[in-house]
Amino acid sequence: MAIVGRPNVGKSTLLNRLVGAKVSITSNKPQTTRQRITGIVTSPEGQVVFVDTPGYQTRHQSTLNRAMNRSVTTGVQEANAIVWVVEALVYDERDEAVARLLPAGVPVVLAVNKTDAVKEKDRLLPFIGQLSRRREFAAIIPISAAKGNQLDDLMKAIYTLLPEGPRGYDADDITTANERFLAAEAIREKLFRLLGDELPYAATVEIDAFKVEGGLRRIHASITMDKEGQKPIVIGARGSKLKAIASAARRDMEQLFGGKVFLEVRVRVRRGWADSAATLRRLGIDS
Repeated sequence: MAIVGRPNVGKSTLLNRLVGAKVSITSNKPQTTRQRITGIVTSPEGQVVFVDTPGYQTRHQSTLNRAMNRSVTTGVQEANAIVWVVEALVYDERDEAVARLLPAGVPVVLAVNKTDAVKEKDRLLPFIGQLSRRREFAAIIPISAAKGNQLDDLMKAIYTLLPEGPRGYDADDITTANERFLAAEAIREKLFRLLGDELPYAATVEIDAFKVEGGLRRIHASITMDKEGQKPIVIGARGSKLKAIASAARRDMEQLFGGKVFLEVRVRVRRGWADSAATLRRLGIDS
C-alpha cells in the first residue's frame, strides 16, 4: 500500500506511527524522504506493507528530483491500494499534481492530516466535503499522525482493502530496509534538523564501512556536500556541528538497532552529485 502526497504533509510521520518505530526519517522541511521506504504492520487483522514515497516535486528538476518523482509514480502504479495524505485546510496545485497520478480503479483512502493544528474545527467538514467530490474514495479519515489521533480508524479502513493471501514477512519485521541504509538515513535526518534551510538539500550521506562485532556496530560514513564553501558550515567551529550531528544520529541508531554503535563521520565535497548518475546509483537511487 503506497503512502503518497505532496512534500511536508506528514507521510513519514504517519508511517512511523503506524509501524511503531522510526523506519522513515522526518523533519519540518519538505523533501526529506528521497527514496521509497517500506514499513510493515502485522496484527490479527492482517499484514500491511506500506511504502512511504518521496513528496511529489513540481518545482525542482535535478536528476535526483526526477528520480524521486519516478519513485512516486512507480509506487502508485504498483500499489494494491493507496493512502493519499493531504494537510487539513490546505490544498493547492502540488496536491492537484498528486491527484492526477492516482490511477482509476485503485482504491484510495484519503487521510486528512494535521487536524490537531486546526483551530476552527467547523471548517474541517466543508473542506472534506470539497475533497470528496474530486473522486470516489474508499474512505476519508481525518487524522493527526503527530498525535496518533484516529489512526485506528485509518487502519480499519485499510484492512478492508487488503487482498487475501499468505503473510510475506515475519510478525516482528518492521521494514525491508537494511541497516546500512537506515544508518545513512539517520545521519541525513540530522542534517535536516540541525542545519539551515538550504544546506540539507545540497547534502547526501554514504556509508563507507559497516561492521558488526558482537553487539557493537562500527560505522564509518561520509557527508557529501555540493560546494567547498558548505563544508566548514557542516563541520562547525572546532567540529561542534559535525559532532552534534553524529551524536544525535548515533543515539537514534542505537535505539533502532538495539545495540551500541561506534560512529565516525567525515565531510567531503563532490560537485554536482545530485546530477551524477554514478553517485545516485551508489545511493540506491535509479537515475
